[in-house]
Amino acid sequence: MGHWTLDDISWQSFDPSKVDPEILKVAKAAALVEYNGADYADYLCNVFADDDAFQEAARTWAEEEVQHGQALGRWAQLADPSFNFEAAFKRFVDGYRIPVDSTESVRGSRSGELVARCIVEVGTSSYYSALGTACQEPVLRDICKRIAADELRHYKLFYLHLKRYLEREDIGKAKRLMIALQRAGESEDDELAYAYYAANMAENQPYDRKKASREYMRRAYSYYRPQHLERAAAMMFKAAGLDPQSRMVRLCSKAVYSFMQFRAKRMAAGAGVLETQKAA
Repeated sequence: MGHWTLDDISWQSFDPSKVDPEILKVAKAAALVEYNGADYADYLCNVFADDDAFQEAARTWAEEEVQHGQALGRWAQLADPSFNFEAAFKRFVDGYRIPVDSTESVRGSRSGELVARCIVEVGTSSYYSALGTACQEPVLRDICKRIAADELRHYKLFYLHLKRYLEREDIGKAKRLMIALQRAGESEDDELAYAYYAANMAENQPYDRKKASREYMRRAYSYYRPQHLERAAAMMFKAAGLDPQSRMVRLCSKAVYSFMQFRAKRMAAGAGVLETQKAA
């Protein structure tokens, strides 16, 4: 299962005094999403039903994603002994499922699906790099470093298959860029919001997508630094067939960083107003 296992992590180095409760909340949510990798493998294997090589790669990829969830879930239970990872995961999948039975890509083509998968791996690699930089707890920092490296390797895997499919499905750079931007924009969709809800909110509290998304994103966005986004932008450009070394990469990464900081501050301010109203 990848080039590391849970046994390679120095769990005895866990330092409860360095656990940031805000980072803990997003780590719990991330654990649920990663642990759900098998569903994504089922979906991909249905879409690529006649491609044995890709199916094998997708199953291996999913095993590594599940391991990411196990590592994050185990850390979260160390940081918060009241957190029941398996129960939270059941709550998550009971309320959120992807269309695993689809036989055609929601992106319109197999090439489009692979572009989207590249963007997901770009996003997760940069996210775990950012989270690892922000956290002080040594075990979580190690886990984030390992996951970020895995996600970068996964990007290269999907990009390799993308090049293969582009030889038969030339969907064009404009279409690839549109898919990349669309998938990047889906970072605020129901999946992460519901994962945050299932991991952190009381069972008797009804799901409020807007609130859960705001609570997750205002924390997650605040951890990014410019260097995380510049590398992500370069990889995104490459998946879209554009020059990853162009000046536009730096301009785009700066714009995204400014947007994230603005969104994080705005959502934090909104949350503060709501808490004040509740207290009153």
